[in-house]
Amino acid sequence: MQTYQGIIVDAISRREFKGEIAVENGKIISIEEKEHDNDQYILPGLVDAHVHIESSMTVPSVFARMAVARGTVAVVSDPHEIANVMGEEGIDYMLEDARKAPLKVFFGVPSCVPATPFESAGAVLDAEAVDRLLAREDLHYLSEMMNFPGVVLEFPEVMAKLGSAKKYGKIIDGHAPGLKEDALQKYVDAGISTDHECFTYEEAVEKIKLGMKILIREGSSARNFETLYKLIDEYPESVMLCTDDSHPDTLIYEGHIDKLLRRGQEKGLDIYNLIRAAVINPVEHYGLNVGLLREGDPADFIIVDDLKSFNVLKTFIDGNCVYDDEKILFSVERAPAKNVFNRGKISIDDVKLAMPASGNSWEQMKKIRVIVAQDGELVTGQELALPKVESGNLVSDPARDILKMVVLSRYADDPVQIGFIKNIGLKKGAIASSIAHDSHNIIAVGATDEDIVGAVNRLVENRGGIVVGTTEYLFDLPLEVSGLMSTLDGKEVAARYERLNEEARKLGTSLISPFMTLSFMSLLVIPELKLGDKGLFDVTKFEFVELFVGE
Repeated sequence: MQTYQGIIVDAISRREFKGEIAVENGKIISIEEKEHDNDQYILPGLVDAHVHIESSMTVPSVFARMAVARGTVAVVSDPHEIANVMGEEGIDYMLEDARKAPLKVFFGVPSCVPATPFESAGAVLDAEAVDRLLAREDLHYLSEMMNFPGVVLEFPEVMAKLGSAKKYGKIIDGHAPGLKEDALQKYVDAGISTDHECFTYEEAVEKIKLGMKILIREGSSARNFETLYKLIDEYPESVMLCTDDSHPDTLIYEGHIDKLLRRGQEKGLDIYNLIRAAVINPVEHYGLNVGLLREGDPADFIIVDDLKSFNVLKTFIDGNCVYDDEKILFSVERAPAKNVFNRGKISIDDVKLAMPASGNSWEQMKKIRVIVAQDGELVTGQELALPKVESGNLVSDPARDILKMVVLSRYADDPVQIGFIKNIGLKKGAIASSIAHDSHNIIAVGATDEDIVGAVNRLVENRGGIVVGTTEYLFDLPLEVSGLMSTLDGKEVAARYERLNEEARKLGTSLISPFMTLSFMSLLVIPELKLGDKGLFDVTKFEFVELFVGE
């Protein structure tokens, strides 16, 4: 038996007291009030209510080492990203690797693989496959139902997947940005219980009043805490905290769920409501086997210096100390590489785009649709602009910050799709990635056609990863697991990723997280205008549109 003394934070009873916790065989066997001199705080371990581990660019066992250092004892994880590349084999890879580490990872069954029928993906999880996966005990819920039009319009395939989740008694996660009124009611009535895509306070309140749980997301790109934090005190039983996507440098240098507790305290939020959002609500909603600091619970708890700075001193999972005084107390074998990547190199001719014949003079030129990126948001706008033309071909215009963007299939040598984007900010060079939600094809933006081709071809050589630079100098991060994750240690990946961001800033971008922002520019389920590997897509109309508009 082991005992631990401190100021015990009982979030369920909403009180704190000096006491002692006794642990035996991974369980808390007693919690007693007791006088002592230890002024450190003991509270339940933190839970990320929705994360794609793949976004850390590390495999689950490596992600675990970063997460426990931040007081996280469990995560609710959607293996959607790797499933789009490798299907069921990818899901099994994540499960197998996660078992190497003590972090409690509760995986769901991806509901939308591929996310839409309008792009090339590496796998398809149809209703039959989803039913088979939901029957498994090691998969705990149906992951975010991004196809909200399919729910509202009752597409048979979508309804069959929802029916399977209900048949097996498993939670259904949602994803419905901007959905409201009658359509939202129908979405909720279908049994979908959560949403992490709210980007306005009013949207979140409407969903809460219809019975949904709102996950306040603060990741590396989408950051909604500032907009939604008041919900934690106003609707404490209806809110959870999540990151959704968190890059390795964010995890190591900024924090995980712990950083949201610090920010909540700075905002003057009630500490017990914060802990409810960070621990109690996700454990209860998803039925997780995670302790809440009660007698008989698994001994999943953390020790922090105080409730303001919230520096994590120790992390315990099932009674075992897994992090202590800046030391991670478990190691893992390096994971094997697995990938699906069938793309050859491209040439300058592949990214050339000729001006239509009618554009013989500046006054007669056709305008083009331009994607307008928004820093820190997954949503985009769109506007019309006259293109820059050289030798009859459309090219990037860094002076106006209208840059050429390309998306091409990683699964076959299909034609390169070309669009234009604003607010990336590159003055020279290019950035490219095989992290391109949700099908993870190749995406690149650059100041010249030559820069774009150079960056894409480096990606092809590496069979996936991230690249930044000019034709003269390229810096990269190979991602040998499905073009999404590295098997290297988290600190090494974080350092290399930080360098990628520095190199991108040298080229002119001012985006908080340029590669994360880039990765969502082909996500065809988030409004408004996106570019997929089959063409330019208007998400509000849910259809392909032409690049050129009118005369």
